Amino acid sequence: MKTHEQSTQEQNTQDKQEQNAHKQSTHKQSAHEQTRRDRVAEASTAPAAVSPAAAVAAAAAATADAAHDSAVTVTAEGLPDWLDPVARASRTIEPDQLSRFLPPESGAGRQSAVLVLFGEGERGPELLLMERAGSLRSHAGQPSFPGGALDPEDGDQATTGPLRAALREAREETGLDPRGVQLFGVLPRLYIPVSGFVVTPVLGWWRSPSPVGVVDPGETARVFTVPVADLTDPANRATTVHPSGHRGPAFLVESALVWGFTAGVIDRILHFAGWERPWDTARQVPLDWRA
Repeated sequence: MKTHEQSTQEQNTQDKQEQNAHKQSTHKQSAHEQTRRDRVAEASTAPAAVSPAAAVAAAAAATADAAHDSAVTVTAEGLPDWLDPVARASRTIEPDQLSRFLPPESGAGRQSAVLVLFGEGERGPELLLMERAGSLRSHAGQPSFPGGALDPEDGDQATTGPLRAALREAREETGLDPRGVQLFGVLPRLYIPVSGFVVTPVLGWWRSPSPVGVVDPGETARVFTVPVADLTDPANRATTVHPSGHRGPAFLVESALVWGFTAGVIDRILHFAGWERPWDTARQVPLDWRA
């Protein structure tokens, strides 16, 4: 029979072994991460004398996720003063403050992203929107932010995948030049039950505007901008009522009824940025079953 002292010694030995194993595992992870960072740094700072082939080989040595991560950044530096409230709100807002429709805990849903792009036009701050083609299976004919589902080449959906997808989709749908966009924030992921999309709203500042328009009529009916002043004008606000009973905020701007997911995100941005003005929520716009 083991004595109490022997049992204690054995337990201490086991604890030390577990601690050593944990230290070794942590050390290996740190070493792996450092190696990854070194490869990325080496690829991105190759001297000018290196041949193109050698530079390509050095870049390929970095892991795929590191290559994706190094290509896109999120920063609020250099934003115009009027965008500061939006940037601040993006850092503190909680998912349930944006919507009651949140991603399923099971992880179900198709990962996607939209670009919430702020620019500065003739009438001041504005948002870029588009109207989806009437022939599409999902959200046909609806005004929306540029965006869509993540592709494998967009990278890790938990890190920079949504950033890349938002910029790529905006380019494909509107002809936007992503090089003129500064990403400055990411809102919590939301869920669209009718289509099963899990959507990450990516906030952007149109630092260097480029021409935009319909690229593929099969996807996009028109591309347009809306002054923020029109979105905050109480005369342009309403509540949509779907036959299912769902109610939500809406905007009647630029000969369009902006409602659903897009209007919900705009409404919450205006609210948390402190731009919202009192409006008549009892003013209703009925929708039909096809909406």
